[in-house]
Amino acid sequence: MSEIGAMLGRLLAQAQGAGADATTLRAIVEEASELGAERALARLGLSDTGAAKDVGELRQLLGAWRDAKSTARNAVVAWGVRVLMAALLMGLAAKLGLARLLKG
Repeated sequence: MSEIGAMLGRLLAQAQGAGADATTLRAIVEEASELGAERALARLGLSDTGAAKDVGELRQLLGAWRDAKSTARNAVVAWGVRVLMAALLMGLAAKLGLARLLKG
């Protein structure tokens, strides 16, 4: 349990020991938590009705960006391997003197 959760547990036990009803205390904690979550979402600009749609679209955009980045990286690696293989074959042909055979 986190430190905040442990502190909340101690506060609830203390209030219950002072005569507060456990059900009332839990209801207060639940309402306070919901209010805090609403405030946090409002500060982030995510409290309107279109926020869920916006977040969904942002997640799709991020996924597309990651796919594009991966595809670009794979293409660069593939071209690099092709260039290295071509250079290796050209070097091998020069070393074996295959250019003279082509000339006649």
